[in-house]
Amino acid sequence: STGAVKMQPKAEELKFVTKNDGYVHIHPSSVNYQSRHFESPYLVYHEKIKTSRVFIRDCSMVSVYPLVLLGGGQMHMQLQKGEFVISLDDGWIRFVAASHQVAELVKELRCELDQLLQDKIKNPSMDLCMCPRGSRIIGMIVKLVTTQ
Repeated sequence: STGAVKMQPKAEELKFVTKNDGYVHIHPSSVNYQSRHFESPYLVYHEKIKTSRVFIRDCSMVSVYPLVLLGGGQMHMQLQKGEFVISLDDGWIRFVAASHQVAELVKELRCELDQLLQDKIKNPSMDLCMCPRGSRIIGMIVKLVTTQ
């Protein structure tokens, strides 16, 4: 047979982009350094250092729904070229929703989760799993994240 097979990049060739630093690399001391493929293109990290280049350490892959639901900053939704786009971090991170209904449901779930967390902060003794509203919201998020 003929043709080429696409190979996974070497660990030192794998790079990610951050909003403020541009390209970053996973530090060789990180557990994920030898990972050459991630199911999601998004990572969260604990530490960023600059030596010969900018490195991140203590990183974990994160998929789209946890990022949309738990990511910092405001979530916005808008119609662009016929597609519904959900954006985070002032538009730096953007996702195309499957439909307007999906975008609205995700936005509403994020608002409900934010409100639930605010209620928990105001009343730390509140058991989120025992109150009907909290258990429904948490159950929906668990179902969404585990079945995506």
